[in-house]
Amino acid sequence: MGKAKTNGSIPNKHLYSRLSYLHQAAAFLGSQLGKTPISHQNAAVSDISKDTSEPLAAQPSPTSDQLRLNFTRHLLTDLRATSLKSQIRLSPAIKHTICKYCDTLLVPGETSTSVVENKSKHGKKPWADVLVVKCNTCGRVTRCPIHTPRQKRRPNRMQASDNIPEHASKKLEPVNKNMDAA
Repeated sequence: MGKAKTNGSIPNKHLYSRLSYLHQAAAFLGSQLGKTPISHQNAAVSDISKDTSEPLAAQPSPTSDQLRLNFTRHLLTDLRATSLKSQIRLSPAIKHTICKYCDTLLVPGETSTSVVENKSKHGKKPWADVLVVKCNTCGRVTRCPIHTPRQKRRPNRMQASDNIPEHASKKLEPVNKNMDAA
């Protein structure tokens, strides 16, 4: 038999904590881009360079920012894979910080550029503001509306349209009846 459920227990709590840890680690590494260098000299790397005829300086080595960016992308790939496999939905706030195509952490000004645009007539409709975020890694653009409430789900919209008063749902009759006779 299985364990008895207690009140207040969260199923798959370890998965939620893993997702939280992966996002926090990626956010921390993403915030460190361009600050302090990481020492990536390794004993294995120095042993390999002794065996080859080329000196270590001649071999291309990634910068610390590239290493951080790659590790951040790896963490976010694990985050997405874990959430998909365990069927746990990520919050929209987390989804908006991850590039959907290349799994890069979208840090405004460093790994992404963001602009608010309003394509209504001369920007007269403030509810038509759209946040446009461009990933600097892959060049993809995502757009999401700002300050607009989410639309109700379709069954709820249909129920709401059934509650419309009769006079509002009637078709308009022609004003001039002589036009109908002609």
